[in-house]
Amino acid sequence: MTTTAATDAEGFGAHPRFAEALRELGLGELTARVRRFPDATRTAEQAAAAVGCELSQICKSLIFAADGVPVLVLMDGASRVDVELVRKELGAEKVTRAKADVVRETTGYAIGGVPPFGHRTRTRVLADRSLLEHDTVWAAAGDPHAVFPIAPDALVAHAGATVVDVRERTA
Repeated sequence: MTTTAATDAEGFGAHPRFAEALRELGLGELTARVRRFPDATRTAEQAAAAVGCELSQICKSLIFAADGVPVLVLMDGASRVDVELVRKELGAEKVTRAKADVVRETTGYAIGGVPPFGHRTRTRVLADRSLLEHDTVWAAAGDPHAVFPIAPDALVAHAGATVVDVRERTA
């Protein structure tokens, strides 16, 4: 597959809003590391296949509603979020997956392209500890066809995330 670096706001590389967020965070150099693919990287499986990495090296950015308030959960691509653990972590009565319109309204991005930071609104962020098991993880760059690499500790810091254990355990 062919990849191109983020070059401009006309559909290449990172989503323009995300590229601007990178610059604002002092991470402008990451725009040159964005990899864009002709086929969608909307799912963790698609992204891992396109990048050529382990599924667990993909960082999923998932929006949940905790008592109606959006919260971002960053999870490795090989795992599922345990909603009950998120509920306990947040001290919420009820946690559900956010609907597509809430995701777009909260982040400014469509499901499948939500980056781990650079959102339209500030939300609480939880990052599952499993992401820290890798030297590099790959996350969406604001577009279902684009991803970027980042060290997990930098991801946590720039997302303003709290590291937690919210991964669903398989029996």
